[in-house]
Amino acid sequence: MSADLSVTHLILDASFVVQLVMLLLLVVSLLSWTIIFLKWSVIKKARSEADRFERRFWSGADLGELYKRVSTRRGRLSGMESIFEAGFREFAHLRKSAGVDPMAVIHGSQRAMRVAMNREIDNLETHLSFLATVGSTSPYVGLFGTVWGIMNSFMALGAVKQATIASVAPGIAEALIATAMGLFAAIPAVIAYNRYSNDVERLINRYDIFAEEFSTILQRQAHMSGQGAAA
Repeated sequence: MSADLSVTHLILDASFVVQLVMLLLLVVSLLSWTIIFLKWSVIKKARSEADRFERRFWSGADLGELYKRVSTRRGRLSGMESIFEAGFREFAHLRKSAGVDPMAVIHGSQRAMRVAMNREIDNLETHLSFLATVGSTSPYVGLFGTVWGIMNSFMALGAVKQATIASVAPGIAEALIATAMGLFAAIPAVIAYNRYSNDVERLINRYDIFAEEFSTILQRQAHMSGQGAAA
């Protein structure tokens, strides 16, 4: 007697619990791959926009003119442009107020940049926790399906007079598919999470450095304006 051990046949003949585990892992794997491609696009766009804006910012262009060009797209800004727009908008607003200390202007601008930066960081880190969860739990979910399937196979041995490898092989094989699917879901999620976490951390460092350098420029302008007003 020969048993059909094709993957499709084994999945269709698996117990309900094992099939449910396989379906869950398949759905999780599809969601994971969707997020992997989505985050790749988001991070690539953020890196490209940061490169482009830094070239414009350090090209020697007037900050007021740069702000006017950037602010025309307010609501559609992201990344470093959003941080610059928030900081310069608050700086210009506070500088127009009479009797405001230059350092108060700088602190207000820094707070605005921190708020904008936190929004950008939240956007970059969205769904990364899902990848981490998939990577850490999928093997155990697959293992649960495997244990359940093997348990059913051995329980079925009690109904036969003579136990052979052929009688338990299909049950064990279908159970091991669940483990394979768990690993298939987990491995790409772990790799993507580690890669994207590193990419996001590097972007956050770039945003921090830009905010500090921009604050230094604004501080010089604020003190120059204060000295001009005093004279």
